[in-house]
Amino acid sequence: MYNLRNRSFLKEIDFEPSELAFLIDLAASLKTAKYAGTEVPRLKGKEIALVFAKTSTRTRAAFEVAAHDQGAHVTYLDPTGSQLGHKESIADTARVLGRMYDAIEFRGSAQDDVETLARFAGVPVYNGLTNEWHPTQMLADFLTMREASRKPGAELRYAFVGDCRFNMGRSLLVMGALMGADVRLAGPTGLQPPTEVIEVASGIAARTGASVTVTDDPAAAVEGVDFIHTDVWVSMGEDKDVWIERVKMLAPYQVNRALLHSTGNPKVRFMHCLPAFHDSSTVVGADIMARTAMPDGLEVTDEVFESPASIVFDQAENRLHTIKAVLVATLGA
Repeated sequence: MYNLRNRSFLKEIDFEPSELAFLIDLAASLKTAKYAGTEVPRLKGKEIALVFAKTSTRTRAAFEVAAHDQGAHVTYLDPTGSQLGHKESIADTARVLGRMYDAIEFRGSAQDDVETLARFAGVPVYNGLTNEWHPTQMLADFLTMREASRKPGAELRYAFVGDCRFNMGRSLLVMGALMGADVRLAGPTGLQPPTEVIEVASGIAARTGASVTVTDDPAAAVEGVDFIHTDVWVSMGEDKDVWIERVKMLAPYQVNRALLHSTGNPKVRFMHCLPAFHDSSTVVGADIMARTAMPDGLEVTDEVFESPASIVFDQAENRLHTIKAVLVATLGA
């Protein structure tokens, strides 16, 4: 057992590998208890503020259901539901919410914002996503990979292909290093993580025994892996006019049947944090696919997304169980 009470969860490197492993183990236990109907609520009387400067499906649903299952109450503040950063500073908002709530979740753009909330709130703060890091997603991803492969973190081999600059590429690189995994990132030279992030991951890998690779060769990156991850090619908040050039750069990194075949592993699995542009059934997806002449999907083809290799919905469900683990570990009675 690890005493994580009253700890914030802002980025992966704030925690030791053993603490992250404990959270994943706890999530697995809570998942089993939910399915068995034996879950014990440990958050009765707790109040949690969910501050969403960026909207979400999975993060909001996971926090709300996790809190409800454990007996806590939540208040959802959408991008227009508070004065955060507009009429009131983040520090002042933190001091107000910290007097009313037992914990705060924040999903927004800048990592500095969630760090400021944690510095001034006086209660645990959880990063539901920033441009730089996505720690709750990492717990879900590692639980999902463990379930699908029956391998501990130190034996996992996985690759992320696409735009590696932002939260998913960075977090998968650093989390893999922390957990001792063989982690590879593949993206164009201009779309790779900042040098300082690669250096941090390499430094962690030196002490955990992990293998860290960043390359522009997608076929080399996926050779022998158990899992291929990707994410959308244009992030929330970016102008859609960047799509044309971005798609040109990233088309060689599309997850398709050929890329899965390049792994040499017939049991390779596909993962995506969602939402995914795998077909034209959304307004944005249809528009971009038409304008870029990519009718079979963008970052992933519909063939792969809907194939037996895809475990994206297991991954999505595990957001619930891993977020619940964070709440129980940091707030539980």
